[in-house]
Amino acid sequence: MEMVTISINGKSISVPKDYTILQAARSAGIDIPTLCYLKDINEIGACRMCLVEVKGARTLVTACVYPVNEGMEVFTQTERVRKARKAVLELMLSNHNKKCLTCARNRNCELQTLAEELNVTELPYEGAQTPSTIDDVSPSIVRDNSKCILCRRCVAVCKKIQTVGAIDATQRGFNTTIGSSFEKSLNETDCAMCGQCVSVCPVGALYEKDGLAPVWKALADETKHVVVQTAPAVRAALGEEFGLPIGTPVTGKMAAALKALGFDKVFDTDFAADLTIMEEGTELLNRIKEGGKLPLITSCSPGWVKFCEHNFPDFLDNLSSAKSPHEMYGAILKSYYAEKAGIDPKDIFVVSVMPCTAKKFEAQRPELSGTGYPDVDAVLTTRELAKMIKEAGLKFNELEDAVFDSPFGDEATGAGVIFGATGGVMEAALRTVADVLTGKSLDKLDYTEVRGTEGIKEAAVKIADMDVKVAVAHGLGNARKLLNNIREGKADYHFIEIMGCPGGCVTGGGQPIQPAKVAAEIDLKAERAKALYAEDKAAGLRKSHENPYIKKLYEEYLGEPCGHKSHKLLHTHYQERPKY
Repeated sequence: MEMVTISINGKSISVPKDYTILQAARSAGIDIPTLCYLKDINEIGACRMCLVEVKGARTLVTACVYPVNEGMEVFTQTERVRKARKAVLELMLSNHNKKCLTCARNRNCELQTLAEELNVTELPYEGAQTPSTIDDVSPSIVRDNSKCILCRRCVAVCKKIQTVGAIDATQRGFNTTIGSSFEKSLNETDCAMCGQCVSVCPVGALYEKDGLAPVWKALADETKHVVVQTAPAVRAALGEEFGLPIGTPVTGKMAAALKALGFDKVFDTDFAADLTIMEEGTELLNRIKEGGKLPLITSCSPGWVKFCEHNFPDFLDNLSSAKSPHEMYGAILKSYYAEKAGIDPKDIFVVSVMPCTAKKFEAQRPELSGTGYPDVDAVLTTRELAKMIKEAGLKFNELEDAVFDSPFGDEATGAGVIFGATGGVMEAALRTVADVLTGKSLDKLDYTEVRGTEGIKEAAVKIADMDVKVAVAHGLGNARKLLNNIREGKADYHFIEIMGCPGGCVTGGGQPIQPAKVAAEIDLKAERAKALYAEDKAAGLRKSHENPYIKKLYEEYLGEPCGHKSHKLLHTHYQERPKY
C-alpha cells in the first residue's frame, strides 16, 4: 500500500495514500469532532463540524472528505478552527428543539455532547424553528423533525445498508426536511421497521414507539398474570446502559431486575428458540424429503419478513411458516402454560423484551393469535427495559444474579442462545438436522463456516451422504443481493438464514445506542456476539432437540414437530404488501 507523510498539529505521521484527514487524525489518536459522519456509510461533510485548517488552503476544509497528500500540514485546534466549529454548532442549535430534559436521547445525544465539548454556554442566534411534526402512526418508530439536524445518517443507512429508501431529504434550503414520499407516515411506506435509522440518529429525531405505559399498567393490575421473556441478544447489550463495557453478559442481573420490577414470571426466549429449531428444522427436512419449495428461508426476523413481503413476494412460499421464537413462546404461554398453571389465557399478559423495533410491528399482526388472543401483548426494546430499571430506582450493577423461572426458563440450550448473532439460527439448526439425518448424536457442535460478520456467507455442509447447501445474510441490503442471485439462477441452496439488521439481533434497532465515534472504532456486532458464543460454549446442553423440557412439551401437549397442534399454535402465514 502506497503511503504518504503528513503532519497534524506538528506531529509527523505516515498514512495510506487513500486516507482522508479524519482517518489520518484518528489513526494518530488525534480527535476531530464529527456529527454527520458514519464510517463507510455517510461521509459527505454536510455538518461542517470536522473543519480543520490546511496550510496553503484558502478556506477551512472538512476533514471527513478531504484527501491527504504528501507533505500536507494540518491544524485541528487553531483559534480559527475552534471559532468556526463553535459558530457552526451555535447555528445548528438555533433551529433545534432544545427540550433536552424530556428528549429520548437526553444524556446520550451527540449534539448535546458536542455542545459541552465545545463549551457552548449561550446561544447567540435564535432562528426560525422547524415545526414539531410528530409521525407516530408506525407501531415501531416515531419521527420528530423538530429535533432533526439534517445529518442524513438515517437516510444513508436506510438506502445504502438496508436498500429500503423509506426516507430521504425533501424540499430545499431552509425548508429541507427528512421524510417519506408525499409526506406519508412511515407506516404508509415499505419501511421494514428495523430501526437501523434510530440506531444511527445522533439526536432524538427518531426513537422507538413507547411500550412502557401498558406494561406498567399491567403490572399494577392485580387481575393480570404478567410474564416477561427476554431475547438472547438483550443480555449481551443491556449492561451498556449501565456503564458496563460493550459485550458484557448480564444474564443474571437482568433476571434479577425483572423480578424486582414485579413480573410474576421471568422466562428466557432461548427456550422458544429451541422450539423454533424443532419446528423449522423439521420443516426443512420435510421439504427436502418430500420435494417441497426450496430453499427454506428463516422467518425469525420480522424486519426481514416485512421486507420480503414488500420486495420479494415471489419468495413468500420459501419462508418458513414457523413463527419467531417470542411469538411461539407467547402462544405456548397462553395455552400449555395457562392449562398447567390453571390461569385463564385472557388474564395472562405477555411482555417480550427484544433487541428489535420491528418486533413491535410483528406483535400487532392479527395472524399471530393462535389461542384467540394476541400471542404477545407488549414489546419493549432493550433501551426501554433499561428505562424501567432506572425508573424503579434499581441499582442494576449491584443486583445479585438470579435465574430464570421454571418450567420455561433455565432449560434452554446453547443453541438457543446463539440465535442473537448472525449465523446463529443456521448453526443451531445444523446441530439438530445433522443428528436427525445421521441418526446419531454427533460430536460436531461448532459450525464456524456460518459464523462471522461477513455480509453473505455460503457453505456446503456434509451430513451423512448429503451436501446441505446453506447461506447466511445479515442486513437487508445483503438479503437483496442474495435473493437476486437466486432469482437470476446464480445460486442454489437448501436453507438460508436472513437477519434484517447488520450483525443480527445483537445490533438490532432496539439495542443501546453507541456514538458514531465509538461504533467506528469498535465492532459492536462482533463484541456483543462474543457474549452469546461464550454462553453457548458453557452450556450443559448445546443442541435444541436434546432439551428435556422441549421433549416434555411435545410428549405432553404438542405431539410432534409440524404436527396438527403445533401448526395451529406455532406457525403462521405471510402476505404480499405494496411496493411504494
